[in-house]
Amino acid sequence: MTRAPWLPWALWPFAAGAMALNVFFGSLILGWVGLPILSPWASIPLGLALGVPAAWGYARHLRRLMGRAEGEA
Repeated sequence: MTRAPWLPWALWPFAAGAMALNVFFGSLILGWVGLPILSPWASIPLGLALGVPAAWGYARHLRRLMGRAEGEA
């Protein structure tokens, strides 16, 4: 099976959304110790940026699992 070079970019919208939620909820938790709380709209650009390495890492994980399923090393 040929490996899809577009896999990280296909996962990026999901990873970016998940990271935006993580940034927002993380700012809520850090608000307990006195740091400023980000609005959901301010969390979106950070989530878009952090979604790139998250999608890349998850795509590597998926490719490793696909290789293991196909019997590759």
